[in-house]
Amino acid sequence: MPMIRLTVPAGSLTEEGRESVQSDLAAVLLRWEGAPDTAFFRAQAWSYLVELPEGAQATAEDDEPRFLVDVTVPQGALSERRKAGLVEDVTKAVLEAAGLSQAEALRVWVLVHEQPDGTWGAGGSVIRYADLVALAKGQQTDA
Repeated sequence: MPMIRLTVPAGSLTEEGRESVQSDLAAVLLRWEGAPDTAFFRAQAWSYLVELPEGAQATAEDDEPRFLVDVTVPQGALSERRKAGLVEDVTKAVLEAAGLSQAEALRVWVLVHEQPDGTWGAGGSVIRYADLVALAKGQQTDA
């Protein structure tokens, strides 16, 4: 049940990047979470694109666009290795969507938020990480 939110200054993504970045980021997140590639899990990977109005983002140095990616996952879903891979691949996807090179990677910040077990609810019920793991294992064997 991961969520990913990309916050960007308006106009900072290429037209093609703006069209594909949300699905690209959701796919990266599911891959690093180790979720099966099924319709159910793809439908649970929510991706948001938040575009800030002109002048709403700057640094003390310049006005070059910066990109903030907030990732929310159940606690325990990502090992340190998986977090590192997620951050690397998310950064690449954002740079590509903005038409920027790897040399601009410091413009992309990725914040991983781990939601403690028992504090995530959906469909009127509390969702536990162990339940998601069991569901994923069942879908992997069904595939």
